[in-house]
Amino acid sequence: MFKRYPQNIDDVTNQFMREYSLEGPLLERRLIASWKEVMPAAEPYTENIEIRNQILWVKISSPALRNDLLMQHTELTRLLNSKVGANIINDTRFY
Repeated sequence: MFKRYPQNIDDVTNQFMREYSLEGPLLERRLIASWKEVMPAAEPYTENIEIRNQILWVKISSPALRNDLLMQHTELTRLLNSKVGANIINDTRFY
């Protein structure tokens, strides 16, 4: 006979993700996906989004919009991190 230790599936999944270092990449994908929700007006002008060295790099096709977003980069970084619920990025840059 064996003993059963019931656990919540969320706890088991989170533990598995941490053990195999999958939590970081998953949160990065969630952060990139949340760009559409945080900046729906900029989404049509967004050509590429990637995270390198804890910096979110966003390629924007409109120079005027890029300039506006540059002035809001600190607030956008905070909003995107709060959307994911973790401090994934330290800065947001536009090119």
